[in-house]
Amino acid sequence: MQKGTRYALLLACIPVTMLVFMLPLVNRIEPRVLGLPFLLFWLALWVFLTPFFLLAAYAVERRLNLPEGEE
Repeated sequence: MQKGTRYALLLACIPVTMLVFMLPLVNRIEPRVLGLPFLLFWLALWVFLTPFFLLAAYAVERRLNLPEGEE
């Protein structure tokens, strides 16, 4: 596996980890953030942030895995 692909996969796994595996830790009604229970705020936040992580993963993959002759 190329170096850029490894970093891109790590970046892409961050939102999945935060949305799935962190739920038992943030499953709270209080505190309320922006009038939402904390769990709902957490889910909405990570749904909003996911495209930015995927864009960063794409940029890292593209930058570190340039075809031969392109620098």
